[in-house]
Amino acid sequence: MSTTSQARGRIDALLDENSFIEIGARVKARSTDFNLAQTDTPSDGVITGYGVIDGNLVYVYAQDASVLGGSIGEMHAKKIVRLYELAVKTGAPVIALIDSAGMRLQEGADALQAFGEIYLQQVNASGVVPQIAGIFGNCGGGLSVLSSLCDFTLMEEKNAKLFLNSPNALDGNYTEKCDTAAAAFQAEEAGSVDFVGGEAEVLAEIRHLVTLLPSNNEADDAFEECADDLNRACEGLDGAAADPALFFTMISDGGEFFETKRAYARDMVTGFIRLNGATVGAIGNRTALFDENGKETEKFDAVLSFRGAEKAADFVKFCDAFDIPVLSVTNVKGFKSCMCNEKRLPRALASLTAAFAGATVPKINVVTDKAYGSAAVIMNSQALGADLVIAWPDAEIGTMDANTAAKILCAGDAGAQADCAKAYAAKQTSVQGAAERGYVDEIVEPADTRKYIIGALEMLYTKRDDRPARKHSAV
Repeated sequence: MSTTSQARGRIDALLDENSFIEIGARVKARSTDFNLAQTDTPSDGVITGYGVIDGNLVYVYAQDASVLGGSIGEMHAKKIVRLYELAVKTGAPVIALIDSAGMRLQEGADALQAFGEIYLQQVNASGVVPQIAGIFGNCGGGLSVLSSLCDFTLMEEKNAKLFLNSPNALDGNYTEKCDTAAAAFQAEEAGSVDFVGGEAEVLAEIRHLVTLLPSNNEADDAFEECADDLNRACEGLDGAAADPALFFTMISDGGEFFETKRAYARDMVTGFIRLNGATVGAIGNRTALFDENGKETEKFDAVLSFRGAEKAADFVKFCDAFDIPVLSVTNVKGFKSCMCNEKRLPRALASLTAAFAGATVPKINVVTDKAYGSAAVIMNSQALGADLVIAWPDAEIGTMDANTAAKILCAGDAGAQADCAKAYAAKQTSVQGAAERGYVDEIVEPADTRKYIIGALEMLYTKRDDRPARKHSAV
């Protein structure tokens, strides 16, 4: 298969059959410097147009690596800018299928200026229409910024390369030592990629994601008819609480769950589910990872890490921008303790705090196990503005666990510590005590969690939350 047919083939595989309409098919490079006059540049190396995914309008561009390596020149960039202008006017997502050698050197300053204009359009479109990038070939240098300006990035596992500087350009590194451009590194270490898989899998996941997202920030179309029982009991949900990915799958309509940044910061789970047909953003602290057979494969401490906090903060901000309700599942006892987190965690926590507190969408928090200290406050607590807090009967909510508190309160009196711990647990960490003080709105059995969340979302459907006038938060 030629690369030309690859670019068009990706579009055809992504969109509903026979729905693609190409725009700017006759555009070619305008520059004639450095022998470009003798070079044929059909569509100037990028196919642009619009079509539908499951009936939803989308704009898409696919770079054609057979034309000057898919490099971005003046006219190439102008076609992408034109696509963004149409997308914002009509309120529809933009999907980038990236396979490019980078900026076109033969066009110099013209290419540089045009490249910057793409950035401008992406920033202006951010929070207005969803932006999704699929990487199938090279995405290096300034192109890595382009993909990062998108809301979601998906990457082909074998041939795709994502990098700011190539692996061999990093001091002390080379590709064979650590391929920093590879999909695995970008997904697991850099946190730049939401999904890694084969080309067909990437395209299928983009289609799935589009069906879950609203068309734009003013649309109310992230909804489908619900065929699931709204009062369905989720038996065994308490056994899934340690792994929110499993928890969210069990409570979602038809078990639908799209996990974002699934290989990065796995102590924090983020993604989209459907409840009563509506898309909901889901966030949860993970203490165990289960495989498809329900076997525990990895354990995590019930703490917030800087990576997990950053991941959750970005996700909350996206949901708030597109009016998607937020559901959090809390099981956290403190903060990750190491030199790296000591350097970066406070700022990440501030970002997560601001994201939850600043979000005006419906916000529901479910406390499944432990909720201790300021870590629990940060995880979408009532104090930060959660509209409804639900807790399971055995949940514990307080400043710290009772035994630790007793050692502090009864220091030097070992005999009294057991009685002190018992009293502290009853008065200061029990879910009943938190409910009596109004910090927990409902105590529900685990199996009933789905129907209570659905009921809460129905109640909050008409929520309005006006805030002081300002350009934006500085946090």
